[in-house]
Amino acid sequence: MGVVNITPDSFSDGGRFFDPAAAIAHAHKLMEEGADLIDLGAESSRPGAAAMVSAEEELRRLLPVLQGLRDLPLSVDTVKPEVMRVALAEGAAMINDINALRAPGALAAVAASDAAVCLMHMQGTPGTMQLAPRYADVVAEVKAFLQERVESACAAGIAPERVVIDPGFGFGKTLEHNLELLRRLHEFAALGVPVLAGWSRKSSLGTITGKPAGERLAASIAAALIAAQNGAAILRVHDVAATRDALAVLIAVEKK
Repeated sequence: MGVVNITPDSFSDGGRFFDPAAAIAHAHKLMEEGADLIDLGAESSRPGAAAMVSAEEELRRLLPVLQGLRDLPLSVDTVKPEVMRVALAEGAAMINDINALRAPGALAAVAASDAAVCLMHMQGTPGTMQLAPRYADVVAEVKAFLQERVESACAAGIAPERVVIDPGFGFGKTLEHNLELLRRLHEFAALGVPVLAGWSRKSSLGTITGKPAGERLAASIAAALIAAQNGAAILRVHDVAATRDALAVLIAVEKK
């Protein structure tokens, strides 16, 4: 899954693809590099992000890009049911929701389509999630939350084969929480749906390496490979070509 942020304030590439033409060109580049799916986000969910933008503003940013990429498999990263409905009507193949369809109307919006959905765990909100995240057992608590959300989605009429889960690396977790989730990622397979892992350029990698967001390629690839080895079915990345090359080596080694 290649990332295209249509925002002025994303942590990894703030503003580079805010212009629709730049976002469209970048999405095509990521597909040429080997992405299977493009994740479009028109509202920043970085730690400490300011108040949410309105649905109108989010759609103003999103629609020109969504409509310009109709020929590509697209995921739309949003928490708002009204944005979900428009994105799905415009042909989005997946809704990627950091709020796990908890907003009133979100379950119904996705259930009314035949699109996939990614349900993510987040403790708190983007504005507050990294202030003091706490868990007694981070894996057990995240897993229980995601199990409940998968059950809610299925009860709302979303077939289980349409559902993906994401433990939400960096969303209300300390470095140690993130590492423990990565070590034990294989345990999420018990929920019976594919797992998405998003480590690309995250601040935990900066803490480990001391590098700023733009210099975390090697660390991002290392985390992606560990996630793949531990059962991740989808890797959400900014650097598609480099990650593809690393995965090719892993696949070659694992072939029997």
